[in-house]
Amino acid sequence: MFHIALFEPKIAPNTGNIIRLAANTGCRLHIIEPMGFDFEEKKLRRAGLDYHDLANVSRYADYQAFAIAMTDKRILALTTKGSQPYHKQRFLPDDVLLFGSETAGLSDAVRDTIPAEQRIRVPMHAGARSLNLANTVAIVCYEAWRQHDFAGGV
Repeated sequence: MFHIALFEPKIAPNTGNIIRLAANTGCRLHIIEPMGFDFEEKKLRRAGLDYHDLANVSRYADYQAFAIAMTDKRILALTTKGSQPYHKQRFLPDDVLLFGSETAGLSDAVRDTIPAEQRIRVPMHAGARSLNLANTVAIVCYEAWRQHDFAGGV
């Protein structure tokens, strides 16, 4: 299945919602620290409901540790500076979908490690800044899964 990676997430309820999404889609979730909240925060637990035990979650001290762990995988960066819309991307089963923080997105240093053709975006109206992180993860995750006929889903 696909991998969802959150780079320095800041809002606990978003991460909780994404934990729930990962549990329900079979995606593995990777959290790249630092986070803007404590992993045991009540808002995180509430948003994730009882899905924490059903989700496969890994945490990394920083982007470098994450990148080393993902050496054999293709990383697709979701960014407003992406070169193509997400729906034109052909997703592979072991792809890593990398999302930036709610407040800053992906840093230039991180984004620059990803080849331009692997930087994708969700279309929005001109002048719009960004979508909610949890919504964006759901949009892209379900498109990737749809391209594989929802393998493993019922």
